Amino acid sequence: MEDDEHDLDLDEKRRVPKLDEIDWSALRSALTSLQMFDDPYMKMQATNLGIVDQFLTDLEFKVLRESFQDDRDISGMMFLNAQSQMWMFSAYELLRTWRQRIRETLDLLSTGKLQWRIDELLKDQGFRHYGMEIRAEQLRRVLESPDSRRLMEEDLRITHVLYKQLDYLRVALAKHEVKGRRRSVALAPGYGRLDTWSGSLQYELEAGQLSLGTLSRRNVADGIRAFADRTEIPPPESLRSFDEYMKADIPDVTERFTDRNKEA
Repeated sequence: MEDDEHDLDLDEKRRVPKLDEIDWSALRSALTSLQMFDDPYMKMQATNLGIVDQFLTDLEFKVLRESFQDDRDISGMMFLNAQSQMWMFSAYELLRTWRQRIRETLDLLSTGKLQWRIDELLKDQGFRHYGMEIRAEQLRRVLESPDSRRLMEEDLRITHVLYKQLDYLRVALAKHEVKGRRRSVALAPGYGRLDTWSGSLQYELEAGQLSLGTLSRRNVADGIRAFADRTEIPPPESLRSFDEYMKADIPDVTERFTDRNKEA
């Protein structure tokens, strides 16, 4: 009886919400809850990310069902792999752009140059520049809100872990290298294993002979939806420990090979 109860507990922990149980507006809402994400063009990108997330989640479950068939067609898996990588590239770039904007704003606050930047953005361009006007308005609200610095710093911490994991995987997928390792060669860039619970492809975060875990598109989508939960904001020391873990300080195979060649 105890074994049966343990299996039920395990099933419950690994249970993946069905399509009709997912709030498809939550991904966009979580992103737009972040500081300075009220730029209409960034909100449009968040909307696009949410639309494609719904499409790919449906496809993932479809591919998962087909994987149990004896006569399954691998073209569905190939298409899922291609689209999953493109979606994660888009998610990474959107988060990178937002984080860069937040860091630049914090730098302007620290150096007392925020009003100078607002004035610069509002200079006459000879035509109406909507993007600059929107940015100036965002910075004006930051300048007027005493809580802006704290909230921006908290948002950076909330998004830190998922962004770093995405960045690590992006380097493997796009550059076929290991993040932070000069002249490295990724082990199997682009290879994903089907998660038998969600159908999402799991990509390994590898560092030579060491695995730092896996990351799937579903992990990323669920992680973004979790940005809206501010009940547990990770402290800076935890994030420093995570960064040290992700460095995986083990000599790279490629570098050892290069060093041997130099010695020879």
